[in-house]
Amino acid sequence: MSALDAAWSRLEAAGSAARARRIADLFAAEPDRLARLSLTAAGLDIDLSKQPWSLDDLAACLDLARTAGVEAARGRQFAGEVVNASEGRAALHMALRAPSGSAFMAQGEPVSAEIDAMRQRMAAFALAIRSGARKGATGQPFRAVVHVGIGGSDFGPRLVWDALKPLDPAIEVRFVANVDPADMAQALTGLDPAATLVVVVSKTFTTQETMTNAAAARDWLRSALGPAADAQLVAVSAAPEVAQAFGVPADQVFGFRDWVGGRYSVWSSVGLSCVIGLGPEVFERLLAGAAAMDDHFQTAPLAANAPVLLGLAHLFNRNGLGRPVRAVVPYAQRLHLLATFLQQLEMESNGKRVDAQGRPVAHATAQAVFGDAGTNVQHAFFQLMHQGTEVIPTDIIAVREAAEGDPYAQTILLANAIAQAEALMVGRAEAEVRAELAARGTPAAEIGTLAPQRSFPGDRPSAFILLDRLDPERLGALLALYEHKTFVEGIIWGINSFDQWGVELGKSLASRVLDELRGGAAGTHDPSTAALIARLKS
Repeated sequence: MSALDAAWSRLEAAGSAARARRIADLFAAEPDRLARLSLTAAGLDIDLSKQPWSLDDLAACLDLARTAGVEAARGRQFAGEVVNASEGRAALHMALRAPSGSAFMAQGEPVSAEIDAMRQRMAAFALAIRSGARKGATGQPFRAVVHVGIGGSDFGPRLVWDALKPLDPAIEVRFVANVDPADMAQALTGLDPAATLVVVVSKTFTTQETMTNAAAARDWLRSALGPAADAQLVAVSAAPEVAQAFGVPADQVFGFRDWVGGRYSVWSSVGLSCVIGLGPEVFERLLAGAAAMDDHFQTAPLAANAPVLLGLAHLFNRNGLGRPVRAVVPYAQRLHLLATFLQQLEMESNGKRVDAQGRPVAHATAQAVFGDAGTNVQHAFFQLMHQGTEVIPTDIIAVREAAEGDPYAQTILLANAIAQAEALMVGRAEAEVRAELAARGTPAAEIGTLAPQRSFPGDRPSAFILLDRLDPERLGALLALYEHKTFVEGIIWGINSFDQWGVELGKSLASRVLDELRGGAAGTHDPSTAALIARLKS
């Protein structure tokens, strides 16, 4: 048996042992548990003491991480070596948020000076838009930005804008991703074309959904403003010639390199709409928060490393205890898109069934992620969380101070976040419910029916992440925390977290079906698909 196989066996044995005990009992058995399983990193307080592992289990998880080569892989990534082997690329999003004057290399090529220059160019452009120095075709200052993109060109910027936008922004930012024409119609409704900037984000400038929407937005501008409308088009792309052929002025094309993966790209020029809407200073603070987490991840020992420990907690639930689903519940309305962002980050990165050498994986990979903002979800899926037949681990994110509104309401929100984590772990024993019902004088027959329905099994794990404030620095650190923990999991599973071949098949088939729906020759399909096409053509 190899050392790696032995480490996996120890983790699986630890998972079996964890099934025979309760999380709550570990606090008495391990007096230093809370201290050992709590840490602060880049402004985030993280409590992993309500996870199902014992401290011995944690040691087994750390041994697995070391044996799988997490430390060496981390070094290769930060050194700019090829870590996306199937595409022959580095994955160097950390360089995008590093302090000015850094010295990152991508496959031996210096890149930090180029990054610094792009950040300066983005800031200058944004300030010109925000100040009114740069105006629209008719001389009006801009009052809105329409950001057109999909996937990684949409989820990150949309989340950042939603989390940090002012209550009454000087420049509104709207997002269009879905090729459904209703999405574009809603984004444009109420906007003045003469005061609207359209930012099209596409690495190749060929993505079908994005270019369909980009053409619609361009036509909307041109119908109101004529040929001069193209001055209100901006492109973020690695294909500048294609963007210019679309009509974007050359000085309004902002590039990025192929070592910037889509789901890791909000830190690059892909975040330009946020730079415009929030201001360069806010965006720089976001980058600084992420860079602080990068520094922590790169330098902290594994046993005190926030992304490593969070990743191991998730992996222990997935592989040690066979739990394929995880909930993410931010008790912050401004973070209600976090679960959507993490769905792409984690499920696209690690939703793989073969390893980096093309062999079937030896262990289950990514958890399915779902969630939304608390307290709303307490009135939706938390019934399943507390009393359903499956145990679903939960990440709870809370913010100490409210940025706006009633401080008492924020206290209520925090009370719910803490109480839900406690209730998930502690539960409520049936004997306690029976005693309470009996004290109320409930008939014995009714107690027998009601008590099982009102009891809670508990022993349902959670991770608790607390931010003092939802400011740019802590948001950047939070997103970087999840980026790095996803990378850690991928290394342990032996997969490539930076490609996404699984998105390609449906896209290529859609092109064939589109041709048929538009009158092209019938293709070869299964009977159901053929019938659906025929029905739509009839």
